[in-house]
Amino acid sequence: MVRLACDGAGLLEAVRAAVANLEAHVDEVNALNVFPVPDGDTGSNMVATCREMLAHVRDDASAEAVTERLREGALFGARGNSGVILSQIVRGLAEGFAGKRRFNGLDLAHALARGSTAAYGAVPRPVEGTMLTVIREASAVAVEAAERSNDLEAVLWAATHAAARALEKTPSLLPVLREAGVVDSGGAGLLRLLEGALAYLRGEVVVPAAVRAPRAAAPPPVEAAHLETGHGYETVYLIRPFPGQLLDLDRIRGYLVRTGESVNLAGDPKAAKIHVHNGRPDLVLRHALQLGRVVNATVIDLDHQAAEVRDAGAVPGPAPVAPPAGAEAGRPAGAARVPLGVVAVAPGDGLAEALAAFGIADERLHVSLVRGGQAENPSAGQILAAIAASPAEEIVVLPNNPNVKLAAGQAAEMADRPVRVVPTRNAAEGIAALLAVDPAVGASGNVEAMLEGSRSIQTLLVTEAVRDAVVSGRKVRRGQAMALDPDDGLLAADDDRERAVLAGIGALAPGFSLVTLWYGDGADLAEAERLARLVREAWPAVEEVEVRHGGQPHYRYLVSVE
Repeated sequence: MVRLACDGAGLLEAVRAAVANLEAHVDEVNALNVFPVPDGDTGSNMVATCREMLAHVRDDASAEAVTERLREGALFGARGNSGVILSQIVRGLAEGFAGKRRFNGLDLAHALARGSTAAYGAVPRPVEGTMLTVIREASAVAVEAAERSNDLEAVLWAATHAAARALEKTPSLLPVLREAGVVDSGGAGLLRLLEGALAYLRGEVVVPAAVRAPRAAAPPPVEAAHLETGHGYETVYLIRPFPGQLLDLDRIRGYLVRTGESVNLAGDPKAAKIHVHNGRPDLVLRHALQLGRVVNATVIDLDHQAAEVRDAGAVPGPAPVAPPAGAEAGRPAGAARVPLGVVAVAPGDGLAEALAAFGIADERLHVSLVRGGQAENPSAGQILAAIAASPAEEIVVLPNNPNVKLAAGQAAEMADRPVRVVPTRNAAEGIAALLAVDPAVGASGNVEAMLEGSRSIQTLLVTEAVRDAVVSGRKVRRGQAMALDPDDGLLAADDDRERAVLAGIGALAPGFSLVTLWYGDGADLAEAERLARLVREAWPAVEEVEVRHGGQPHYRYLVSVE
């Protein structure tokens, strides 16, 4: 049966089927991660991005309206490099379907091509043998098929089979895949999405109810009034205008400034993310509902949160981002504007406390934290929310993880003020970057010095291999301890963990005088102190070996030397 056109409702069902198929194969996609570490999360990142994408969309007969909301949700929800690339593919699809209530095979092929172009544009140095190759070859074949036949099923079938062929050859394009004996995980996730959509178009699947009905975005119940003293409530929400209308951001900002403080808006007249502190969140949301649809609203009682922090005597984790601006840096919410802010991703409590301390030491600097890291990559929306909540005029983002870099860049592009990203690869590099910060010269003036500071130290991460693999040309057996450099290069592997750490440090450039051992999951203070003694014995010229609790997941030790 030839199917020449599809509307927005059919498109949305196909997307839901695509996501359901990816969810069904998420473990398989995660297992394809090249490195044999316990934090393979490509599939999880793609699923999380898709879930956030679907949470933003509602039934609509227009293909343009559906893809525009999918675009919005994917941009805010993008997690990890794979999620960011996927969000850019969705952005390209939205551009391709602009102005279209219904679409045919040619339209689909054009939209896929736009998605490929957007995905390549999101990566500073595109690498072939990745999901970029898969979407490029799938879209190229889709165009060829559409020029022969305008049948939607034929075009999607051609794209899906081209994606499968492109995925099969990724190991021949990328040596690291060939060494590991796997295909690209992001490309595999993309193929599962295409397969799910094709199966729906053929009537071969019934979309599970959990995917057909994305989670609602209703604000939690709040009191109509608040105490006259204290911090009040933090209200964060996304607003879209009613059909045929645009948001007047200046008027919205004016109203919020009159009724609250710490007001931040990010977005444009078609969609805006808003953050405000005041004592009447009901008035904030009522005003928003008069202007459009409110999505993913959250209301946090700042006084209750502050009390929990005082009672615990520790740095709290974010939900979904770090507590309101200043809470972790020792400043009250609603603090006065400061010249420079830093938004840093923190993978553990000890590292979070060390990063936040820089905001206490210098009143010109505000440090906000977004909790996450390996296997828990924060979304672009979470990073954007931390930027919006900061009282700083300009922001530097420290992703502290290679897989957070693209999401940080995407958040920076959507921000309402100057934001620069310093591509730190772990939290130790983030701390070194903060040592070089100068709040007087703004975000742009700090990038070079902070990047240089982050690279002035040498670091390694210690974890356990979860499967037999070849890493950096060397065989690693399941269960062995591995010492990895910040770019996942193998420095050492050994059945004995302490020997692996010592060999990893020995593989670094000599001449260091300070070694810091940040211990995380699986290690304890006694073990870390024993390892510190071994380091002192092996390098008697080292002036100090410091042991600190990092709390990072999956990596037993983060080691820095300088």
